[in-house]
Formats: sequence, structure tokens, C-alpha cells
Amino acid sequence: MSRPQYPSARREDLVEDVHGRRVPDPYRWLEDPHGEETKTWLTEQDELFHQEVDGLPGRDRLRARIRELLGAGMVGSPVWRGDRHFFMRRTADQEHAVLYTVDPPAEGGAETERALIDPMTLDPSHTTTLDSWQPDKEGRLLSYQLSHGGDEESKLYIMDIATGETVEGPIERCRYTPVAWLPGGEAYYYVRRLPADQVPAGEEQYHRRVYLHRVGTDPETDDVMIFGEGLEKTNYYGVGVSRDGNWLTLSSSQGTAPRNDLWIADLRTSPLESPALEVVQEGVDAETGLHIGRDGRAYIFTDRDAPRSRLCVTDPATPSHETWHDLIPEDPEAVLTDFAILDDLDRPILLAGWTRHALSEISIHDLATGERIGEVPVPGLGSIGGIGERPEGGHEAWFVYSDNTTPVSVHRFDARTGEISLWASAPGAVEVPDVEATQVTYTSYDGTEVRMIVVARPDGREGPRPAILYGYGGFNIPLTPAYSATTLAWVEAGGVYVVANLRGGSEEGEDWHRAGMLDKKQNVFDDFHSAAEKLIADGWTTAEQLAIAGGSNGGLLVGAAITQRPDLYAAAVCSAPLLDMVRYEKFGLGQTWNVEYGSAEDPEQFEWLYAYSPYHHVTEGVAYPATLFTVFESDTRVDPLHARKMCAALQHAAAGGPILLRNEAQVGHGSRAISRSVDLTVDTLAFTAAHTGLTVDG
Repeated sequence: MSRPQYPSARREDLVEDVHGRRVPDPYRWLEDPHGEETKTWLTEQDELFHQEVDGLPGRDRLRARIRELLGAGMVGSPVWRGDRHFFMRRTADQEHAVLYTVDPPAEGGAETERALIDPMTLDPSHTTTLDSWQPDKEGRLLSYQLSHGGDEESKLYIMDIATGETVEGPIERCRYTPVAWLPGGEAYYYVRRLPADQVPAGEEQYHRRVYLHRVGTDPETDDVMIFGEGLEKTNYYGVGVSRDGNWLTLSSSQGTAPRNDLWIADLRTSPLESPALEVVQEGVDAETGLHIGRDGRAYIFTDRDAPRSRLCVTDPATPSHETWHDLIPEDPEAVLTDFAILDDLDRPILLAGWTRHALSEISIHDLATGERIGEVPVPGLGSIGGIGERPEGGHEAWFVYSDNTTPVSVHRFDARTGEISLWASAPGAVEVPDVEATQVTYTSYDGTEVRMIVVARPDGREGPRPAILYGYGGFNIPLTPAYSATTLAWVEAGGVYVVANLRGGSEEGEDWHRAGMLDKKQNVFDDFHSAAEKLIADGWTTAEQLAIAGGSNGGLLVGAAITQRPDLYAAAVCSAPLLDMVRYEKFGLGQTWNVEYGSAEDPEQFEWLYAYSPYHHVTEGVAYPATLFTVFESDTRVDPLHARKMCAALQHAAAGGPILLRNEAQVGHGSRAISRSVDLTVDTLAFTAAHTGLTVDG
């Protein structure tokens, strides 16, 4: 393909001195989304994008197939409150998942299913999303949070579940808030940002506090602040109340740091408005959570002295570390991820969820001693999440399961019989292509063993194929097997799709995470390059047929990959990326991530960042891979300015394939309508196919 004519964007005159290093920034003017020059540039980029992508072959076939594969829909695990339960479900014809409740049967009747919150009826434009929800302890009231246009600026509402009527709301500035109901549903603890006029300019996304709110009162005048005053402005807080209402737990972490402080208060002996907090963990480099069991013990889930995590127990009245003792000790190979307690049995048990090299399993333990006494027969080699139980106790547990060819389904485990059964399947019937998933182990540059899952047709070994290598590698987030219309459509057309479990994630525990953060971030990129080289060496693909893809922190990965090894990749899709690592803290939620990346304000950490910052390593005349940036105008996490600046830099410098920007309005970093997802997937796969040689039109 011929090189497109790109809009002119370079400004030569801006060079800053940062800790003694001259740092050019010729595209800084593109940071301003409201400037007339930026608007003109974006219009020109939009025209260029459509000129290059709209006519690519196979788009109609891709659209139809992706829509079919997404037609499986989804279903979530039940959340129980007495005989009533709540769950999420999306059918093939729905743009968003809907929250349902199933009411217990009246005398002589049957259970009744009702839709409680349907985002599609709230907003015909399909840009309203249900961000979270939490029923009270009795199942009478429901807290839920809505945001609009993808901005994730949640507003909090309370609903009467029986009538569906709104009791109160909206309460503003509730982004990412937990809601911890007190028994009776008359009050709850929650987290809320301070009003903008109470914080310095530019810090409106920060300064959170924990409040006590009584239902029906004015949150602006009547809420009582119970925690957060004087702490780090970027702190996140967690809050919980035990089922019996006796105990309050409160946690605090600086940004996305893999460590937290944790407190507990006995609400029987101190006022709700000023609980007497006792330290569980403070000033310790570990992440710890606490749950009060129905037996009165405190169950402590922690990676303290256990990078793959362990479960301890103690008396909540004496919660300090010295009193903890292991119930489920650390496993040398598997990462503890979840647990549930089933106590309506002659011998009460605990279910422990694990991932072993990114594949899920569940073990059964004696609740009193922690002795391992069996395993739950899980459906396959895939991913398990959300192991749930009835709050009042019981002998049943529910969990979701998915793998590369299985849409999300919900399974029920009966501890009395030891049997597992399908409780709810994905609502839509779908014909899944015949594919195989293979876990491959390879060696990174420093000798570390890394794993990746290669998905291909059964004949995928017959010769090199166009391939997509996907990665993330950050923030302790694992990439485990999952049903994906993108993966299946690509593989069905003859391609290979690969997911790499890079350092920076949690596939091998907290040590694995820390081996890919701060001054060790280059390990993530080395793992990615090594995965590409392994795929080529093993005959799965070639450099001329290999594309890479990633979003958010994975977009940073893609940006680093194409600037460090442009020879290794034919194409790249870089979505909602971080790319200017010198200035990332100044925008969006950037300051909450300096515990993961480091801060350019610190001279030593600046050097870490500058060493790989993709925007600052674009070199004129290099044949960079064909690259598509996808950004979302309402993204309040990662500012689209990163992609704008990097796109302009590559367009100025590149001697290789086309450099394009896909800019989308009324969506953000998180969830979106299904039709929007289809459009985005069609564009990215058609672009990738065109630049790796995959035929998708027949």
C-alpha cells in the first residue's frame, strides 16, 4: 500500500530541561482537545482513517460473524439475600447487560424474574452504563451507580427493590465507590470525592473520603466524614460491614499500589459516626483484606510473606499480625485468588480458588483446620471467577466459568453430594469454530520462563499464519482464558491468536507483578519480544505476518514494542494507550499510577520512564509497523492526548505502513454498547488482516 498523505503537525521549538536532560515535545499542542488546530487535525485524521479502512476487504463478513459470536450473550453469578437473588444477563439482542432479581415464590406459586435496571430503557442512545450495584443485607434496598457517555463519573442511587422506585439519588462524585450497608438498610458507608471547589485546580479526580450516609438525608449537608482527612490525595478506600453489623473494616491504598493499610472497628462499642479503628496492618508492603465469617473468626486474605497469597484466621478483637495463623498456606506454584465458606454441613468446608499458570482450579478444605480434603470438578482448563455463597450460610456455592471456546456460564457446587451442575448458561446459541488452545512455555531475555496461550485451528501447525500477539503486563492483572469473539473470528479465518502472560500481571503472584513494574518495566517488553521470537522460531508465524495488540497499559506495551523492535512486527493496534511517560501524571488518573510506573518528578524515576517512553523514542526514517491507534473522547482514565501525540510523531517519522487514528465519541475507557464493540472490532481486525496477509472475505 502507498504511504498516505498525513496532516502536518510538527512544531520544532518546544524543548524542556528535565533533570538536566533536554526533552523535545514537538506535538504538545495536541494535548489541548479544545484547540481549533487540534479539532482540525482530528477531522483530517478521521477522514484519513475512513479513506484507508472503510474499503478494506472482508468487513461485511467480519461484522456478521462477530455479531453472531457475541450473540451468545452473558450471564453472571447470583448474589443472594435470603430467598431472593440478583444477577446480570445480556441476550443477543441487548446492547448492555441487564440487572435482574428473582423474587421468592408466593404460597403455591413460582419464582418471579424481574428486570431491575435496564440501561437501554434509561438511555435510547445506549451510552448509559451500570457501573456497580449492591443490595442491602435484607434484600430490600439496592444501591447502584450509573455513568453516561463513557466518562465513568458514577452517580449513586438507591432503589426500593419491591417496587422498583428510586428512594434517593443521584449522589454525585461517587466514582469507584464501595457501598457497605448497615443492617436494616437505614444507613451505609461509602466513598466520595470532595467537591471541586474544595481541592486545588487539576486535582478534581482525587481527594476521596469515607462517609456515613443515612438514607433519605441530604448527602451535601448531613453526611458524616469518618475517614480520609489529611491522607494522600490519591488514596483509594475500601469499606465493609460484617453481615451481623458488628464489625467495620476499612482499607486505604495510595493509588494502585500493591499494598494497603487496614483497620477494623467494633461497631457494638463505638459510634457509627466515629468508629474506634484498630490497626490490622499499617505501613507494611503487602496487600491484605479481612472478612468476618459467620463463625465469628476474621479471615485474612494476604500476600504478606506470601507472594502467591495465603488465607489466615484470627480473632477480630485482636487482629494484629502477631495473632494470625495460616488456614490455607501459600502454594509454591498456584496463586490463591478467592474463597467461600460452606458451613451447613456436618463437616464445614472452605472452597479455595486458585490459578495455576493462568488456569483455574478449586480445592476443598476443612474449615476448622484448613486440611485439603478434595477438589471441585471444574468444567475444563479455563477461568473461574466470583465463587459465591449464601450470606446466611449453606451447602451451595456458585461460580462463573469460561474458556477460549465456552461463553460465560454459571455453575453450582453442592457440597452435600460433591456434584457440580450447570446453573445458568449463556442465553444465546452460537456455533463456535473448531479451534485448539495450546499453552507454550518460552524463555525471556534474562532466562525467566514465561507462558502464553496460542489459539489456532487444528491445522494451524501446517505453516506460518498471520498472527495477533496480545499482552498487558501490569497492575497485577492476570490474562486468563476467556471466550472472545475477536479471537474466534480471527482464528476461524485462518489466523493465530496469542495471549502472553507477561511479568507485571499476577499470573504467578505478586513477585511476578513486581518483576514488571517501576525500574523493572523493561522486563515486560522483553517478555513480549521473546514471545514474538518464539512464535516465529516455532513456525506459527513470521515477522511479516505478526501483529500486536493491547489497550491501556497494554497500549503502552504496544507503543514500546514498535519503537524498540519495529523489525519484529508487521502491524499494531494500540488502544487507549499511555505513551508520553514524561507527562502522564498530569492527565486523567495518572497520579494514581506513579506507584506502578514511577514519577517523572523524581530524577532517578524519570530516567526509568524516559528510557522506554514510546513517544520519546520515535526516530525519523524508521519503517515502523502499520499502526492503528484507537481512542475514546470520554476516556477519563487515560487521556487520548497520548495517542494523538504519538500518532503525529509516527506519521512525521515513519517510512513504513500507514499510521492511523480512530477517534470515537460518547464512549470511554470501560464498558460500551455491543454495537459499538462490533464496529471497533471490525475496524481493528480488518486493518490487522490487511497488513498481515489474512484473507477474511472468503
